[in-house]
Amino acid sequence: MSQQIVSETIFFIDRKSRSGLQNQIRETLVSAVLSGRLVPGARLPSTRKLADYLNISRITVTLAYQELASQGYLEARGRSAYFVADTSPQAGPGSGESAAAESSVNWPAKIKASFSIAKPIRKPLDWHRFPFPFLYGQMDPTLFDLSAWRDCARRALAREDFELMAGDFAAADDVQLVNYICSRSLPNRGIKASPDEILVTVGAQNALWLTIQLMLKPGSVAVCENPCHPDLSAALHLSGADVTAVDVDEGGLRLDLLPAKPDVVFVTPSHHSPTAATMPMERRLDLLAEAEKRDFIIVEDDYEFEMSFLKPPSPALKSLDRNGRVLYVGSFSKSLFPGLRLGYLAAPAPVIREARALRALMLRHPPGHLQRTVSYFLALGHYDAVIRRMRLEYRKRHEVMAAALERHRLKIAGASDFGGTSFWVEGPQGLDADRLMNELRQDGVLIETGSPFFPDMDGPCRFFRMGYSSIPAGRIEEGVARTAARIAAIMQDQAAA
Repeated sequence: MSQQIVSETIFFIDRKSRSGLQNQIRETLVSAVLSGRLVPGARLPSTRKLADYLNISRITVTLAYQELASQGYLEARGRSAYFVADTSPQAGPGSGESAAAESSVNWPAKIKASFSIAKPIRKPLDWHRFPFPFLYGQMDPTLFDLSAWRDCARRALAREDFELMAGDFAAADDVQLVNYICSRSLPNRGIKASPDEILVTVGAQNALWLTIQLMLKPGSVAVCENPCHPDLSAALHLSGADVTAVDVDEGGLRLDLLPAKPDVVFVTPSHHSPTAATMPMERRLDLLAEAEKRDFIIVEDDYEFEMSFLKPPSPALKSLDRNGRVLYVGSFSKSLFPGLRLGYLAAPAPVIREARALRALMLRHPPGHLQRTVSYFLALGHYDAVIRRMRLEYRKRHEVMAAALERHRLKIAGASDFGGTSFWVEGPQGLDADRLMNELRQDGVLIETGSPFFPDMDGPCRFFRMGYSSIPAGRIEEGVARTAARIAAIMQDQAAA
């Protein structure tokens, strides 16, 4: 059998990638070996030949080859020849090209439920390459203390912490993190809770889903805000409950539009998503009074209160609750970085017991190392320092963006009165925000159309959201100008059609 000679053309270097050159070479080879595309005994390009082809240093290729040899993927023969090792890790039977064989299963018929009912909020994974990313929820890495995070991650791998983390948590959570939530996070919002009233979740959405499963069933009456986050709206409809979307105004959820006998009301009183409206104190007290009078439960999603740089945030609804009717959802993902996916649910102990049991059927608990890393980041003061840094910078961006929107005559339909990280913008009558979002990408501008927040809207949506958490202040003016120019072009095109 003839020997397989590996062509250098299978290698590709992305010089803009955050992954190093050695890592990219190693990843290419590991993927090819595990997929079966490179068989044992295959001869690799010489280090000189591959270095010349990729226009990189020969030592970079040599070090990559040597590392893979130490891991058993490659073996060196002679002075400079490298081959795929006979004992290299191989993918199991059925991998590689054979896995692409057509299935005889009619999967659409086999799948008994569909969960793809919400219009997704689309955020391109390569958003960093766009010069004007007005994306809500994305982070600016220059504001985050990565060295402190790394230090906390290392601390979480110390022997004592590792032995605890490596054990089976069963359905429990990290004690250190739960204690911090009880002693610092919740008291900052005026809330008192004991450890048996806290459940750590995989982000706020996980907490909301758990409460929906526990509190609703087919025939129950659920209330959400209109507009509403598409993921919450979808989860509510999938529960089988009768869902009423109640309009919001500048003071948040309108209580005069509540149905007669709701079972659960889901609200974002401190910072409505997506309009950023804040519910005033009088309406909060009225909502609590109505809950007691009509015997319904309130689920409070209290996100982004940390970004309060214009004035102090309003008290959490749960801090005003004297009858135990509010279930509180908090998140570290919004305030630190979105990929963290760590939140918590604060609720009466009987609710937490059932929520913990339900969570255990799905994922047991969020990763232990992540929980302990976050607990160190909080306890050592890094979290408070990062939040302070974000507040100072976001205040500048807020002022620059508000002025730019006014200068270019873009109507602000909603903005938080205490700060936040975005503006809810209303375009001219007849504007299609979906089209605007797509065409703005040609201009290097990223915005979010408002249409996913209005699942029942007839016709095009003219609302869109512009965030400023991930765009430098110096680029905001130009980005807003391009947005205004594109809107004008679209409206002119529609008028001529």
